Amino acid sequence: MNSLNQEEVERERAVLIEQSRASGKPEAIIEKMVEGRIRKFYEEVVLLEQVWVHDGETRVKDVVKKAGVTLAGFDRFHLGEGIEKTVDDFAAEVAKVSGV
Repeated sequence: MNSLNQEEVERERAVLIEQSRASGKPEAIIEKMVEGRIRKFYEEVVLLEQVWVHDGETRVKDVVKKAGVTLAGFDRFHLGEGIEKTVDDFAAEVAKVSGV
């Protein structure tokens, strides 16, 4: 549960390297910047490394350890996922309501 798809990590690393190079910084600084951003990326996408939402400080792995449970799996939901918005033509709707 702590592992990530290596292709996804390498793709993220390549994007971050390109973004960092565009800033014009030296290669040694770029490498440190990328490593820090990869660490942040890891903390955002790996469940056990995320911050526990109830207190905003504790990591999920610490909460799980303290509770004495083992996670067998989980489902990830993204805010707004599954919500479909209909795209309406506002002018046409106004014309229809006003009888024009």
